[in-house]
Amino acid sequence: MLEVLIQGALLGGLYALFALGLSVMFGVMRLTNIAQGDFIVLAAFGAMALASALGGQTVWVALLLLPLGFAVGWALQRGVLNRTLDKDPLPSLVATFGLSIVVQNGLQEVFSADPRSLAAGDLATRSLALGSVNVGLLPLLILVAAVAATAGLQWLFSSTALGRSFRAVSDDRDIAQLMGLDARKVFALATGLAFALISLAGLFQALRTTVAPTDGPMLLLFAFEAVIIGGMGSFWGTLVGALVLGITQQAGFVADPGWGLWFGHLVFLAVLVVRPQGLFPKTRG
Repeated sequence: MLEVLIQGALLGGLYALFALGLSVMFGVMRLTNIAQGDFIVLAAFGAMALASALGGQTVWVALLLLPLGFAVGWALQRGVLNRTLDKDPLPSLVATFGLSIVVQNGLQEVFSADPRSLAAGDLATRSLALGSVNVGLLPLLILVAAVAATAGLQWLFSSTALGRSFRAVSDDRDIAQLMGLDARKVFALATGLAFALISLAGLFQALRTTVAPTDGPMLLLFAFEAVIIGGMGSFWGTLVGALVLGITQQAGFVADPGWGLWFGHLVFLAVLVVRPQGLFPKTRG
């Protein structure tokens, strides 16, 4: 049972990184990014391309990938998504669905359909002994990064002027603009932040396992389930939801190798039935 909890929490850390970018975009713009999973895959392949160009220097890959992800998100919001944001959510959903198809097919054209991974070196094999359980150093690093990212987002949104701008535009865009805020610039910054998190998730996904161009919908499902379980608009809730999903899947894998994902879906459905608003809905404040 202890091993199930530990390994499930480590898996949940990765799911939290998948979900935090989705939570940011919904929390600020009320936009559900259908292309979330495909952008994570795109970031993973971008990390592999950078690693190839830099001779496998993972630290430099991370240092370059995060600001590059921010720039891509900022440009995408300014050039495409700002044109779709309105009270009707359909245009933004259609736009992100179209982006999902473009990214997925573009990756297959450039990299083929073969799964690939990013070499992690000694990080992939090193472990720490916690009593009778050995914990992989890379999964532990991912979990620490997820907790740090969650704490950083909570601090940003609750304790800084930029966070207050995010919350003001999210609560009432028209009144925020009357008070002098440029909603389009605020949205672009939020999307840039979300894509920096997406880039981090893609990097860790490529380090931990193989990635194929068609993996996007599956990663989107994990991210969406984590956000819904935790509660829309709650960063700590998103982390808890991801941990619940990871532990449930790990318990299912122990019971039967084919049951892991199914157990996670069952918990997701149970939360929708019992508590549709999630475990910790909208506690940004």
